[in-house]
Amino acid sequence: MSLNTAQSASGEAPSTSRPAPNLNNSPRLKRRRRPWVFALCAALVAAGALGTAFAFTSVNDTQEVLVVSRDIKRGETIEAGDLSVVQVSVDPALTPVAGSQKGELEGSRAAVDLWAGTLLTEEAVTDSLVPREGESLVGISLTPGQMPSEPLYSGDSVRIVTTPGDQGEITNGDPVTVEAVVVGVSRVEETGETVVDVSVPEADAADLAARAATGRVALVLDARER
Repeated sequence: MSLNTAQSASGEAPSTSRPAPNLNNSPRLKRRRRPWVFALCAALVAAGALGTAFAFTSVNDTQEVLVVSRDIKRGETIEAGDLSVVQVSVDPALTPVAGSQKGELEGSRAAVDLWAGTLLTEEAVTDSLVPREGESLVGISLTPGQMPSEPLYSGDSVRIVTTPGDQGEITNGDPVTVEAVVVGVSRVEETGETVVDVSVPEADAADLAARAATGRVALVLDARER
């Protein structure tokens, strides 16, 4: 009797079991790669590196400079408690005074009005006031034909010369001349004229101001070589 016949006779169903599948040999699911994820990660890493570099550079670019501690009027003497030393990052366009010069500035004067909390610049401090004792400051408004085309600078030695009147008369005598030193220059855009502030001896100030008011003056620039 065959084996199958014996199993049928005994009433047992024939075995239909199958071997378990080998999971190791089953195909794996492929994960879909997303390029934008890698791009985002790279951007975040780059941004973090840039932020760190910026912070490091900002800290290392700071320097000690002087800051005004209280309001100082133009001409007032600068005292020890008027200035403070701070460490900040300074714009290259500015010319702040280094903190190490604090002691040297004691006893100097404010060239302009100084306000508390502002950086102290080199132009804001002076050893002497203008005009000095015995001198006066006179402003002269000049047209382009009354002055040289060469730019004027503070400290230039000039002469203010009286010019002929409206009728163009010229006298036989020498024209009245006043020697002066340029203190400041500003241009009036509305009229095209230039206002030159000059320092002159106090005794000549009144006469020069009267002549300048008539417009009958001209400015002569003398040699800058000394």
